Amino acid sequence: MLRPARSQDQSLKDLVTFSLSGALAGFRKSVPIALSVFAYGLVFGVLARQAGLSLAESVLMSGLVFAGASQFAVLGLWASPLPIGTIVLTTAIINLRHLLMGAVLYPWFSRLRPAAAYLTSFFIVDESWALTMGEHARGCRDAAFLLGSGIALFLAWVGATVAGGMVGDVLQDPSRWGLDFAFTAVFIALLVGFWKGKADLLPWVVAAVVAAVAAELLPGKWYILLGGLAGSLTGAMQNDD
Repeated sequence: MLRPARSQDQSLKDLVTFSLSGALAGFRKSVPIALSVFAYGLVFGVLARQAGLSLAESVLMSGLVFAGASQFAVLGLWASPLPIGTIVLTTAIINLRHLLMGAVLYPWFSRLRPAAAYLTSFFIVDESWALTMGEHARGCRDAAFLLGSGIALFLAWVGATVAGGMVGDVLQDPSRWGLDFAFTAVFIALLVGFWKGKADLLPWVVAAVVAAVAAELLPGKWYILLGGLAGSLTGAMQNDD
């Protein structure tokens, strides 16, 4: 009697691992990016103190939120009394892109034990996600890579917040030291890693155009989500052709 062919999901389940060696590999390969994260984490620490947050409040925000773009947005809204509704809505819009990142990871992470999946999910940021996807494309199926990568970036971000808060009087203008470019430099490096040649150009162009138009026409940070969605849908349709 012939056995039915195993489904693609079952094959993926057999391939997915979660090991200490995978976490260590993720940590090690994230060190160069973590150095850049530390640079713009310094900027956050400085600006947080200038906005009136204590060092403890700044560190608590970095440790619990761990989302640079959202944290910088909150600093721009920090006032007395706090506009809590505006802060919640703004950060929610900015972080909607995590729905896209989570959807990509779902077929992989749904095969993990819940404790491992939920713990690792806390460390999903743009950099750890991009590095993990790069490893996935090269055949790595160890989901702990994302955990190790995220821990390296988390330590850099929180450590930089502490350092920025402590030396804020010295680094009153981070742009004078070029630290404001660190954020841009990190994402340029990540994008280069995703580049697959001219055939991959269309989704990038569509995402950039939609994001630019949305930034001009819509308030807030909707351009982040709309650009990501447009590029993702274009890439999906292109691959189906």
